Amino acid sequence: MWLKKLKIAVIQKDTKSLDVLLDDIPALEDAKEIEEALYLLQEAQKIVQTLKDETASSMLQMKKNIDFLNATTANKTAKFDITL
Repeated sequence: MWLKKLKIAVIQKDTKSLDVLLDDIPALEDAKEIEEALYLLQEAQKIVQTLKDETASSMLQMKKNIDFLNATTANKTAKFDITL
């Protein structure tokens, strides 16, 4: 049952389900099940790494956008300048 849930979580790229499943890994005894679990865990690791990389890229782009917006705003002076 755990393997079936793990398969579904990997296919759906559901990180919340993966987190819950990884907190409660059962003791597998069948060699085929162990091999399948290892493969699925490797795929889960790839998914998490990909999402991490995408998040880092998005954060970097947001920082660039904020820096650009800050650079394009006019400097505000606190004084009222009436010189001609």
